Amino acid sequence: MKELHGAAYLAVKDFQQNLFDELSIDPSRQAKGVSVWGDLVYVEKPLADASNRPFWQRNILEKPFLAEFKSIKEAADILRAIQRNWAHYPVAAFRRAELIKEKLPYINEKPRAFPYHIPRSPMGMWSLLDDHTLFASAVTTSPFPCGDASFVEDHENPPSRAYLKMYEALAWADYLAGVRNEGDGAAVVGKDSIPTGRYSPPLPGPQSRVIDAGACPGGWTWVFDRLGATITAIDRSPLRDDLMAKPNIEFIKHDAFTLKIEDLGPQDWVCSDVICYPPRLLEWVQKWLDSGLCGNFICTIKMQGAADHETTRAFAAIPGSRIVHLTANKNELTWIRLAPFPA
Repeated sequence: MKELHGAAYLAVKDFQQNLFDELSIDPSRQAKGVSVWGDLVYVEKPLADASNRPFWQRNILEKPFLAEFKSIKEAADILRAIQRNWAHYPVAAFRRAELIKEKLPYINEKPRAFPYHIPRSPMGMWSLLDDHTLFASAVTTSPFPCGDASFVEDHENPPSRAYLKMYEALAWADYLAGVRNEGDGAAVVGKDSIPTGRYSPPLPGPQSRVIDAGACPGGWTWVFDRLGATITAIDRSPLRDDLMAKPNIEFIKHDAFTLKIEDLGPQDWVCSDVICYPPRLLEWVQKWLDSGLCGNFICTIKMQGAADHETTRAFAAIPGSRIVHLTANKNELTWIRLAPFPA
């Protein structure tokens, strides 16, 4: 087994160029210390700190290694000796890889029911570069297999498919809360109790106050309502009629960014799916942070054409932040921020 000194990045499908730009590489030229296998990119340089590492990726292999093997069993034994959970990303030798996968512990890659509590156990990722060369890392940045998360879809009740983004974002928020403090507390989400850290912020639920900016037609509001939260939905266009009629949902017809934050008052969560340039979203978020009226955020950083790497790094530098490209995202990233522990 040969440990490598760099890191590998699984690019966001259809947005590989954004990752190449972040890594300052040109895939059309052979550069020393750079290897590209489909969406998987290995760069032979140390992984940057959290606020400066690439964000246009589904998963980062933080400690990759190469291993030569002679048989299917030997390859599976190499992985099993390190840890239980391994997800396969296909690069080469596809049939051989499937045979190895059959000898590894089962990994559930089926759509999850919401709410979903992500297991805390490590999720490694592996590929075959040829019939006898294994490329893998037991340490990765995504708890989902190969960074892909899918949820059981509801084709009847949500007013838009945006609800899938919030499903995944809340699963991430719960996971990040639990990782930072493995306490024995629990956040009550609807009728389900999801374990989180003892001092972790509760996910939206009964007694929670939530701002949903850019709410129309109500995909995110529908999720919060399902969880029992009190929602202030803000947009220039109304929500679906049934949501507009609910007593726990206040609709404000306005540009969310021009409302006075003090008039909206303290909130448990502030969320935004507003279509705007990233610097404008950052300015609005900073006002909320400065006000002290809310500490927990889920906001979509929507790119208007080319990716705004500078503003994305500014979001990532805010303490308590995590930038992810959700499986349901397109030309956008999602910023998740959890409030600090109480003093």
